[in-house]
Amino acid sequence: MSISNPSNVGGALPRHARPAGPNYKWTALSNTTLGVLLGSLNSSIVLISLPAIFKGLAINPLTPAESGNLLWMLMGYTVTTATLLVTIGRLSDMFGRVRIYNLGFLIFTLSSILLFLTPVFIPQLGDTAIFAMIVIRILQGIGGGCLIANSAAILTDAFSAHQRGMALGINMVAAIAGSLGGLLLGGVLSAISWQAVFLVSVPFGILGTVWGYFSLREQSAKRRTGGIDVLGNLCLGGGLVLVLVAITYGLMPYGSSNVGWGNPFVIGGLIAGILLLIGFVIVESRVKNPLFNLGLFRIRAFSAGCAALFFSAMAYGGLQFLLIIWLQGVWLPLHGYSFEDTPLWSAIYMLPLLIGFMIFGVSGGLLSNRISARTLTTIGMLGLALGFILLTFLPANFVYLPFAVILFVIGSSYGVFSSPNTAAIMNALPRENRGVGSGMRATFQNAGSPLSLGLFFTIMVLVLSASLPSAIQAGLTNGGVPVAAAAGAAHIPPTGALFAAFLGYNPMQTLLPPAVLSQLAPAARDTLLGNSFFPNLISAPFMDSLRAVFYFSAFLTLLAALASALRGKRFLFEESDARDEAAVSHDQPLSAQAAK
Repeated sequence: MSISNPSNVGGALPRHARPAGPNYKWTALSNTTLGVLLGSLNSSIVLISLPAIFKGLAINPLTPAESGNLLWMLMGYTVTTATLLVTIGRLSDMFGRVRIYNLGFLIFTLSSILLFLTPVFIPQLGDTAIFAMIVIRILQGIGGGCLIANSAAILTDAFSAHQRGMALGINMVAAIAGSLGGLLLGGVLSAISWQAVFLVSVPFGILGTVWGYFSLREQSAKRRTGGIDVLGNLCLGGGLVLVLVAITYGLMPYGSSNVGWGNPFVIGGLIAGILLLIGFVIVESRVKNPLFNLGLFRIRAFSAGCAALFFSAMAYGGLQFLLIIWLQGVWLPLHGYSFEDTPLWSAIYMLPLLIGFMIFGVSGGLLSNRISARTLTTIGMLGLALGFILLTFLPANFVYLPFAVILFVIGSSYGVFSSPNTAAIMNALPRENRGVGSGMRATFQNAGSPLSLGLFFTIMVLVLSASLPSAIQAGLTNGGVPVAAAAGAAHIPPTGALFAAFLGYNPMQTLLPPAVLSQLAPAARDTLLGNSFFPNLISAPFMDSLRAVFYFSAFLTLLAALASALRGKRFLFEESDARDEAAVSHDQPLSAQAAK
């Protein structure tokens, strides 16, 4: 099922197709790096600023009625972006990557302005304001998707095959720098004003929009023609939305369970989503003008690279969230930091992760011009598996230096993997398929992250559910809390305590009603609400759950290492025989070079 494209996509070139100068590649690199930096920064800056945002909107995010709003503010941007990347990539191949990229910058910037102005349009605040912000964040995710889907394709067009590793490495470093930098910036800005969290993106968004419009050029005169695959879009987009939304609600308690995987809505969403994704494969193999040409997966460098990326994203995507909970809920309070100050300091103490990635993200890209992607990516994933295993040996109240070294190893290993893997994927794509191919690559990465968060959080909650209630009840009883009140607090879902620590709240204030606290002796109350009581209470069961997650992550990284090792020899599409361009069609075989 398709709708004909009324524009002459194969005819006259658009305004941005004017000849590029000799230094154009650096213009493309700097502008796309700014776009990727803003997109990744925006996802994490909200992550760390949620307490200030909800406080500014006069909402308590820990009340059961607000759990859905909390999760959608946390994951709505990512879910939207992951859902639309392939569709955006296909449109980019049809109408121009630069044109869609610039449109994304514009949407992203306007959304940031609207988020900043939310209290102006909705002065009563409350649930109406948070709902409006979630909708705007979803709109912002569309803009972010346009930036993410096209940045790698624009760089691949602008740089020669032997320089792409370096260029894509810088782009990858910007993505991670934005992710961790957003935590730092969010911690600082939210202390000033929660609206400043959104305002900070506006001047850079305006700069990137205007600069990109006047400086970026279309590098490919050959466009994909044909119609828009409506049925394929519905199957892929609908399937991803249902799966990711179901995972989101699977994190919420349902009935007497601490997680929502028994919720009929979650089960139905997962089943329907998977069926739609299967339907997408069937539709794409039969429709005349497919959204995504499945023949691209017959290029081993592309398919193996995407598989490695997906497994690595599932292993690495939820790591930042887990480390924040570990630092904010246990380690920082034990070292004298108040719960209110832990969000900013957790970002500071995770800087070795960023430093390792920045060093080896760029050097990995440079090395990919001399060493095969298969070697570098396999080494990177083995190093990442080692980092996860090393984390399991640390106690809850660790010495910081070994922790920092392990974070550096993890960041370095992921940096060694990321740039060569992306370069190998993009090098294997035909020029006219780079937009949709880059979108599919980004989809594997961006879908892997919420899947990672859902799986990791579920593992933690299941393990905590077995041992945390008895630990809480015993600890509270020994602390002077009446037996009935201690038993009631022990049956509160672990998600409440974890989210409280994540948001910078003292979890004990969420576990115990004010009436119970007021009846305690001042000394007992001060002990319960002190910095060390909750961390010592939760340490043993928390570390059991955390180690289970780290072992699972190590297993996923070993699968990524296997996929990397099976990617075949170095392959550059533009250096291949002309027959390879026909290999992505439905009825022509792939040449031996591309298959290897």
